[in-house]
Amino acid sequence: MAGLAGQKIIVVGGSSGIGLGVAKASLESGAEVVIVGRSPDKLRAAEQSLDAGPQVRSVVADMTEEADLARLFSEAGAFDHLVSTAGTPPPGDPIERTDMAVVRRFVDNKLIGAVMLAKHAVTSLRRGGSMTFTSGINKDRPPVPGGAVVSAVAGSFSFFARALALELAPTRVNIVSPGWVDTPMWDEIVGAAKSDFFAGMAGRLPAGRIAAPADIAPAYLYLMSSAFTTGETIHIDGGHSLI
Repeated sequence: MAGLAGQKIIVVGGSSGIGLGVAKASLESGAEVVIVGRSPDKLRAAEQSLDAGPQVRSVVADMTEEADLARLFSEAGAFDHLVSTAGTPPPGDPIERTDMAVVRRFVDNKLIGAVMLAKHAVTSLRRGGSMTFTSGINKDRPPVPGGAVVSAVAGSFSFFARALALELAPTRVNIVSPGWVDTPMWDEIVGAAKSDFFAGMAGRLPAGRIAAPADIAPAYLYLMSSAFTTGETIHIDGGHSLI
């Protein structure tokens, strides 16, 4: 596998959670990192926590706004790898109570946002580099009731990567599919119940615990570094898909 030293990596969703974990691991591998997010305050805090000087910088952009993404890649210049971990809490109501405005916002953020990222990334992504997007365990173990929308969107990423890997070859396109990871989004989804949710799932997982972002980051580094891996979905879920 090729190393990441001296390469430039753009991490969309890099201000917190898995994205921040990927940014940290990439910096430790000698890469230059651009972290992208919607909140200037969160990006500043992330830069301070990474404490990597000129090796890290941030760009404020909303992946649902095409003009923002065009500006992002114009500002970033030529780069080697794109990682997107950006997400938003999914709709979770039973299908008969589904709010279509919420569904459209979710699809716009996750799926349409990924398409727009790919569209604008190719303008400055170096030939032979990579794009890595993020799916999730809900495609394999959808919550019932209320999991139909998130399962459909998460599942679509594998097919998106397979087609795009052919279209953009030799640039590589892959997917990371994590299980439950202890990130700030869980505080939005379940609030104070998070500890109980995590304890219950940890007791069922073969790995015996809930992942931290540092547990998931190596999957992204592998896909960026492995010059012979493309069109693949890497599952890193502590055995969640087995139960």
